[in-house]
Amino acid sequence: MQNGEEFQTPIPQLIEYGRSLFTANWTIQEGAGRPSSKGTGAPLSDATQPLVFPRAFNRISGPDANSCAGCHNQPYSGGGGDIVTNVFVLGQRFDFAEFDDPSRVRTKSSLDERGQRTNLETIGDSRMTVGMSGAGYIEMPARQMTADLQTIRNATPPGGVSQLVTKGVRFGAIARSAGGEWDVSRVEGLPAASLATRDPHVPPSLIVRPFHQAGRVVSIREFSNNAFNQHHGMQAEERFGAGKDPDGDGFVNELTRADLTAVTIFQATLPVPVEIVPKEPEVRKAADDGRRTFTAIGCENCHIPALPLDRRGWIFTEPNPYNPPTNLRPGDAPEVAVDLSGKNLPGPRLKPDSNGVVWVPAFTDLKLHNITSGPGDPNVEPLDMQEEPGSTGFYATNAKFLTRRLWGVGNTPPYFHHGQFTTMREAILAHCGEADESRLKFERLSAYGRDSVIEFLKTLQVLPRYSIPGKTVR
Repeated sequence: MQNGEEFQTPIPQLIEYGRSLFTANWTIQEGAGRPSSKGTGAPLSDATQPLVFPRAFNRISGPDANSCAGCHNQPYSGGGGDIVTNVFVLGQRFDFAEFDDPSRVRTKSSLDERGQRTNLETIGDSRMTVGMSGAGYIEMPARQMTADLQTIRNATPPGGVSQLVTKGVRFGAIARSAGGEWDVSRVEGLPAASLATRDPHVPPSLIVRPFHQAGRVVSIREFSNNAFNQHHGMQAEERFGAGKDPDGDGFVNELTRADLTAVTIFQATLPVPVEIVPKEPEVRKAADDGRRTFTAIGCENCHIPALPLDRRGWIFTEPNPYNPPTNLRPGDAPEVAVDLSGKNLPGPRLKPDSNGVVWVPAFTDLKLHNITSGPGDPNVEPLDMQEEPGSTGFYATNAKFLTRRLWGVGNTPPYFHHGQFTTMREAILAHCGEADESRLKFERLSAYGRDSVIEFLKTLQVLPRYSIPGKTVR
């Protein structure tokens, strides 16, 4: 799609085009592969060994897939994936990650189960493929929460302290010294990038980042932009520049701005998961009991059942970067705007209530939490993607993860950030750290109490099919 066409294309057609990009199997004739660049977009460390086919595909450092739908496919394109589709986050910093020459890859020393000294590979963090169902309804609350936090920040005077609370979620407090320097030591649940500042007098962004399991990515668009290059070697002109060929494959403008808008809108308008009421009376009663127990043992402290989306936040927008609103060409629009509650979109949909609020039942607070027991916990990641690659902090492990969105959890295994748990029960019992109290309460329940919580979670599902006016899509 040529730049500018996205602002003149009817939304259903734009979504369908975005779907075609998401499901496309990219070939070298379209620019797939990145022979002269890493998944980070930087040039190869060793330019004498380009990543050309058949050596180009690499399961660890990428490119590692032909299509977005190759991994995001359960129960349909845009969903999650089996553990076989796990991605090795941070492996893309290598030219071609391999295990043949250990001297080229930094390792850390540890003890195995027998007490023997061993080396653990730290090429990347293995993470499961996360489903994008309802993604637009996740990004828009995050945008509003960011705006709220920034408003609170801006109203904080020198010498003052402000509580950071938005949509019922507490992010700690931000403070300023008498001289105006910003203090983020009491801010909670935000990643390092949202707290960083180049100068103590420059305020931190306080951006709520709802994507990536460690809360690294701001938007669906950023998520897609990075993934196309890392996983497929398809480079977007808005990231690498129009008319440029930084990966040295002979193709320029492999993905236009219009393409990125279309694939973003496709994901933003994916249907939301739903709650399936069990048909059997006994199972239905157990699920109802389980929901009450879920609340009673404190799971809702982090897995907030629903976040309010107000101020017409259900209008998902992607801005027009070509012209300022005061100088639009005939037929141009200031932005692509999609009403996420619209009847012409894939269903099911969320609708605003009589108070003008859409309640987003994602069961998350969009915060980072440490739910591990410490450095020895096997669920701690060996690398921290929030830190500069190669730095001490980078190798100091990561134990903070976004609160899992539980809508859809009932039929989207595997579980936990690494996808190594086959049941929800395993994932619950692995909760430690900030979730210790709730996990202990779960363990102390009767067998029926524990089972009823699972029955409740099983009702939160992604439908195997979704509807578009005139057709049904699997």
